[in-house]
Amino acid sequence: MKRYGILYLTTFIILIPLDFLFLGTIAKSFFQSQVGDMLGEVRLAPAIMFYLLYIVGILIFTNGSSTATWQSALLYGALFGVFCYATFELTSMALLKHWEWPVVALDITWGAFVTAVSSAIGLVLADWLSPR
Repeated sequence: MKRYGILYLTTFIILIPLDFLFLGTIAKSFFQSQVGDMLGEVRLAPAIMFYLLYIVGILIFTNGSSTATWQSALLYGALFGVFCYATFELTSMALLKHWEWPVVALDITWGAFVTAVSSAIGLVLADWLSPR
């Protein structure tokens, strides 16, 4: 149980800064130019809930297995990111009239990258802090 706590925290400390950097600086103007009229103030409670649950998903599907390696975490993290982000993006594309393909492509690509990197580095750090 202690190991899962450490794995959760190490994955968290990688994912959150990367995602905030991407959303807050790197892609901020892109998203504002593409879907700015639909953006509002960030609602903190749902955002926190997303991150807490998403990291549980990462542990379950990518890096929490006793046989997980950084390579498998990287691969399954990328796949998990694609599936999760594509669910949101393609649903948004289907329902929202101002959602466009460049947003879909960028966000799915980002989801694959950030989840893969967070999964793999989180596992490496957890193995270093709490060897199996």
